[in-house]
Amino acid sequence: MGSYCNESYAEFLDSLKAAGVVIRNENEVRERLAESQRWRSAFMTLAANGRTLGIEFSVDGNSSASTAVQRIMAAHAFPAEKEAAFLAQLAADR
Repeated sequence: MGSYCNESYAEFLDSLKAAGVVIRNENEVRERLAESQRWRSAFMTLAANGRTLGIEFSVDGNSSASTAVQRIMAAHAFPAEKEAAFLAQLAADR
């Protein structure tokens, strides 16, 4: 995995939102990812454990969102198992 610019996490979050993912407490997510050198890992930690901080990810009801999220995560170099875990979480929160 190559080096990415600091804006990559912002582009990633903006892409998720455009695909229909709702990010509760988005400012906290952005702050934490901005502070992390390994923002992909930090994102997965927040997705799995962020509820104690008021951070939640959900889908706005768009049935094509999972396909779009899958494509976005692949474009941002997330491993397949991380992608699957996030998609499973989104599906469970519906």
